[in-house]
Amino acid sequence: MTGYLETQGGTDKMGGKQVVHDVEDPPAESVPTFRAVSPDDGQIVTQQEQQNLIRGLSQRHVQMIAIAGAIGTGLFLGLGGSIATGGPLGALLGYMFVGTIVCSIQFALGEVSALLPVTGSFVRHAEVLIDPALAFAIGWNIVYGCFLSVPSEISAAVVLIEYWTTDVNPAVWVTILIVVSVVVAISFIGVYGEVEFIFAILKILLVIFVVILGLVIDLGGIPGKPRLGFHYWKNPGPFVEYIATGNLGRFLGFWAVMTNAVYSFAGVESLAMAAAETKNPRHNIPKACKRVFARVTIFYLAAVLVVGMLVSSADDRLSDDSGTAAQSPFVIAASDAGIKAIPSIVNAVCLTSAWSASNQSILAGTRTLYGLAIKGHAPKIFLRTTKWGVPYMCVLLQIAFSFLAYMCVSNSALTVFWWFVDLTAAGTLVSWICIALNHIRLMQALNKQGISPDALPWHNRITRYTSWFALVSCVIILLTGGFTVFTKGNWDPASFVSSYLDIPLVLLAYGGYKLIRRTKIVPLDMVPLRQALDEAENDPENVPLKKDGFLSKINILWG
Repeated sequence: MTGYLETQGGTDKMGGKQVVHDVEDPPAESVPTFRAVSPDDGQIVTQQEQQNLIRGLSQRHVQMIAIAGAIGTGLFLGLGGSIATGGPLGALLGYMFVGTIVCSIQFALGEVSALLPVTGSFVRHAEVLIDPALAFAIGWNIVYGCFLSVPSEISAAVVLIEYWTTDVNPAVWVTILIVVSVVVAISFIGVYGEVEFIFAILKILLVIFVVILGLVIDLGGIPGKPRLGFHYWKNPGPFVEYIATGNLGRFLGFWAVMTNAVYSFAGVESLAMAAAETKNPRHNIPKACKRVFARVTIFYLAAVLVVGMLVSSADDRLSDDSGTAAQSPFVIAASDAGIKAIPSIVNAVCLTSAWSASNQSILAGTRTLYGLAIKGHAPKIFLRTTKWGVPYMCVLLQIAFSFLAYMCVSNSALTVFWWFVDLTAAGTLVSWICIALNHIRLMQALNKQGISPDALPWHNRITRYTSWFALVSCVIILLTGGFTVFTKGNWDPASFVSSYLDIPLVLLAYGGYKLIRRTKIVPLDMVPLRQALDEAENDPENVPLKKDGFLSKINILWG
């Protein structure tokens, strides 16, 4: 994308080509449209998407895709680390704070996606609302991160499998996992939706099960075991002193939890990545955004609260780095209660979580790459799709990166591989910052052009404040996420890389593209809001959803 043209009165079609009439000084009463000079057809939701992609995701798929991405190893395995770092109350407060950020991000994403339901979600939104250079930088950062996430999740799945057996060469498991991931990736989008739907239900059922089991154990429901109550909140205490002592140490423990919480919630933003493949996206995506954040937050807060009552923050087993169910606080609590079946159940669901995360990375990476190709930020070859609407060239590139998983066979190669993965470890916060910025710019553009926010397909008045809260919070967490490496005796190159190297990578991509292509930040009065609103009004799928019945409202699964 190299520049913009102000146009008046639309375009003429002569000989199959669009001729754009440049206007030096449009009349004051006219409303100029502001569109990109790019390979697409000038529409917000392009003909390329409408014709070549198939809407195979329903509302239940969209909601469960977000839940499946957010509930995973971060909850089942990583929660113990948060308890050990911040204590039971410090961990609970940290997850509550990040849950509020997630709520704000979800509302912002839903509001913008309802107006601009495009493939690539917030990456393409940045193209329209902020700067093509930002879309290029964020988009390729997501593609790179997702493409490396697939082999990393496959490697993690191999570790989980080896919890049961170590007799089989890891390369065999890598091959099997790559094959099944490719089958899902190249199939109709509805197949992916059903797979994630099943995985999400398994995760939700496990969360409900371990929370209820935890309450039974805590309240003395296991024969021969005493009632715990809030014993561990009293001894060793609600907070843990981290790095420093006193109130500062307790605050640092709480703050360290938030970084873990962010990466645990990572994935909720992916529900809009395949907006052009979602049925009635202008209504289904906002509805999913409203519900997913509440459910995910409730699950996490319930789990954090129960774990804090079951396991002492001083328990050495919480620092286990095996990567299997052995490090799960739920497993530790069940083992102490004499329940032997829990480790294998948790490990099995974590295995599905790793595969689910791999599938989700494939979806986010390929659809972002497809969206970049539509806007001319990636080669046009990635626009090729199968007859059932899958961008197969994007999938093929993703598959090529999947073979990096074979590096897990060699310990030295695996070390190098994880350094590559660390390069985009902060990508979640970068994505959330972009989502908040997009929404803030949308509100500013509406105000500048004299359009009421009520004209949007979906709007909540509180979002004009919550997006600023999310933006400031994410920036602070991003800049302070690796604070431990700057304290005395705690310097660690790997931690520094994972915390901060993604920032200069994104800035370099943004600055380089801006310098080469001479892009400019889109003026607020030139954001194509009228065009977007007209497209929304004329969208035949833009029809209100049926009101939920009583059973649907109380359904905690998909509603």
